[in-house]
Amino acid sequence: MSDRMDDTTPIKPSRVALIAIYLVFAAVAIRTLTYGDIRLLLPRYLWLELVYIVLFTALFWKPDIPGWLTQLYFVFQSVLVWIILSLYPEFDFVVVLFLLLSYQAALFFSGRLRWLWIILLAALTGGSLMFYLGPLRGLALSLTTIASEFVILSYVIVNQETESARKKSQALLNELQATHQQLESYMAQVEELTAIEERNRLARELHDTVSQLIFSISLTSRSAQLLLKKDPARVGEEISRIQTVSSTALSQLRSLITQLRPPQKS
Repeated sequence: MSDRMDDTTPIKPSRVALIAIYLVFAAVAIRTLTYGDIRLLLPRYLWLELVYIVLFTALFWKPDIPGWLTQLYFVFQSVLVWIILSLYPEFDFVVVLFLLLSYQAALFFSGRLRWLWIILLAALTGGSLMFYLGPLRGLALSLTTIASEFVILSYVIVNQETESARKKSQALLNELQATHQQLESYMAQVEELTAIEERNRLARELHDTVSQLIFSISLTSRSAQLLLKKDPARVGEEISRIQTVSSTALSQLRSLITQLRPPQKS
């Protein structure tokens, strides 16, 4: 499995998620500024926090970096948060920066590597406070943040699965629409071939039936013309036959013309 995000994971968070992320960071920065006991350390704090947020933002704007460089980013950021915390361990709220990193790790990694980074960041969250503030106090102060890191991971996984299901449903819908269009095209071709076959059938009927009737009319006319000189009394019989055959031919022609007309649209 790839150590980077899979195709179904959204690289960039939503606008609401971004607002929430930067509000959390702003809360950390504001608490740093309002704490009066660290005035001498304040410039160093602010610079380190500025480096953190610049790199944090850069990863969202440049997500297509190699996998090894992404992991190096998380190592550097984790060390940076540890350094910020070490300046004044009473600032236990600094571990919230580990929480923001866990959100990025959940987005940018998948499979076992994602779980590995979340567990590592959770261990850093609890371990750093336990190291500086004592086991019991450090654990008590870090439990909420650790729980939030796993909640965020669950949220990202559910969001990823939902997005994957949506894309699969959309792909299936597109495939069904394409199949429907293809079937409509096939139906149109079948209708066209049926119409051509029907016209060919009518043409054969025209040739086989009407042509024979017209030929019969021609022969009967010729016979009447010969009888007019030899036996005029029988000319009337031939003329009557011509009328009968002509009437039959006319009926056949009308029937074929009616069948050749295109069907009226409702």
